[in-house]
Amino acid sequence: MNVLASLRNTHEVVAWSMVLLNGATGIWSLQAHRNKQFRVSALSWLTVIAQTMVVIHLFSGVAAASAENIEVPKFHMLYWAAAALSVGVIYGYRNQLESRKYLLYGFAGLFLMGLGIRSMVLGPI
Repeated sequence: MNVLASLRNTHEVVAWSMVLLNGATGIWSLQAHRNKQFRVSALSWLTVIAQTMVVIHLFSGVAAASAENIEVPKFHMLYWAAAALSVGVIYGYRNQLESRKYLLYGFAGLFLMGLGIRSMVLGPI
């Protein structure tokens, strides 16, 4: 397998990992808001990993696109730029919404999952 194919495969694997992790943490966080038994430290770590996957996916996409010298569809770039900016906004509001942090991370995880799915459907590279 050549390097170009492996970059594209890495990008796709990271995309699906990001979508699944953010969806899982979103649902788990919403459950944790309603039921305290779901509030465990593993949720925090998984949320950090899921949101970090957004940035990793962004960089893997840039590497794949520049290595293959292809023009990425505009909607694909728009959704991933919005996802990366959303992670920053979520991080910025975490202290102000401390009493509702599980709602913040729950809806944020589902939102990021939706952006990921939408970008893969509308403009795959």
